[in-house]
Formats: sequence, structure tokens, C-alpha cells
Amino acid sequence: RTLGVDTEVLAVDGSWPDASADQRRRLGGVLGAGGRRADITAGTVTLVDGLIACGAPDELEYAAAAGRSPWVLLHMPAPSHPDGERRALRAAAGVICTSSSAVASIEMRHGLPACQVALPGTDPAPKAAGSAPPHIVAVAALLPNKDQLLTVAALARVQDLAWTASLVGTDDADSTYAAQVRGAIASVGLEGRVRVTGQLAGKALADEWNRADLSLLVSRAESFGLVVTESLARGIPVVVRKGTGAVEALGLAGRLAGGMAG
Repeated sequence: RTLGVDTEVLAVDGSWPDASADQRRRLGGVLGAGGRRADITAGTVTLVDGLIACGAPDELEYAAAAGRSPWVLLHMPAPSHPDGERRALRAAAGVICTSSSAVASIEMRHGLPACQVALPGTDPAPKAAGSAPPHIVAVAALLPNKDQLLTVAALARVQDLAWTASLVGTDDADSTYAAQVRGAIASVGLEGRVRVTGQLAGKALADEWNRADLSLLVSRAESFGLVVTESLARGIPVVVRKGTGAVEALGLAGRLAGGMAG
């Protein structure tokens, strides 16, 4: 839209990629699959989120047969749906990934050549003021892949140092794991130093960023790690897990900073 392109967002409700048959039929109607009248005008470039596409390979194949192949925007591979992912991506007009690591994974898993890379952008942000004692933030939903249990275990080993920490992110996506994280915090006596904030937005989130001196993203798997670039935009150093797409985000930010400095 910023570039003047006429853009419309069509929401397709569903627990993707495990949507119901009715929800998949709704997607088929949007795409004009199976000869149905499409919600989208012929000749329009259509972009389908990867989670939706991998849960609806039939609908993408029918759309392709009708000459309406959409592009797929893939944030992360879907190892739990390998067949659906393979069929959907092969039926697509093209695949756009949000990191080089995601492209490499897709090409290796499905033999798909020439996937495109479009790295996420980051809005400018004010420099964080920091805190005394130093404040650590880990901005991510409380989920096993984000590995907040590892963060708590690491913080438990540096209790002799002065710091506070916030785990910022929704805690209702996996209530069992969220309870485990809270239990781990209590078991090592960090209730007064580590706060589980739940999902934050607006001023509350901005305040957490402004207080931060260090950002953590220790996900077991990460396509890119937008939190990395959001942190660095505020002048907050980041620790990421080796072997994940977050390393690419960290390296990209370093190259950009080096180029600007030169």
C-alpha cells in the first residue's frame, strides 16, 4: 500500500493448518477452486499465508487447475504437515520465504528451486533508555519452541548478579507450558526478579522495550527472528540460539550497521 499498490486482506477463519472441511471450502471459494466463482478478480496476484496453504493442498491444486495459482508466503516450514506442504508449494505460482534458512529447508525437503526471499522490515524506534539494575527481555509467546524454560534455567545460574527480567508474550497458546514456566521460576526462587507479563501491546510493550538492556531469543527453531531486528532498532543487544534463522537476522543487522558506519 505504501508503494501505491491496491491491496486487500481477506481473512479466512480456521485453526490452520488443521482447519475443518467447511473452513477449507471457504478458502476454496476465495481462490475460485473447483470452478467456483472466486472472491478474487481474475488476474489479481494472490498471496496465501503458508500455514493456511499447508493445511489446504487440495484447494491450492484445484485453484491451479482453474488457472488461479496463488503465491505462498512461508514464514517457517511445517514439519508436522510434510505432504500438505509439498503439494501446496508445488501447486503455487511461486513461494516467498522470510529467511534464507527457510528457503534452504524448503529446497532440501521438497526439491523446490528458485524460492524467493523477502526479509521482514523493521520500523524505526527510539533508543532504549535501559535500567538500573539491567533489565532483560524475552519477547515471545510462551511455547516449547521458544524455550523459556532454558531462559529461566540460565537466569538461575546468575542470581549473584543484579538484574531483572520479563518474559513478554501470550501465555494462553499453551497453558500447560506456561504453567511449567511459572513453576520453574518459583522453583529457583526468582518470582521477585522474573515477571511473566502475558501479551503486551501499545504503551505497555513500548515501556518494556525502553527498560531493556538485553534481549533474548533462544527458540529451538526460528525462521528469521523479527524480535532481533526490533531489539537492535532500539539499540538493545541480542543473544540468539546458534543454528536458527535468528542468526541471519543478527548478521543482517550487523552488516547494515557496518555499511552505515563505513
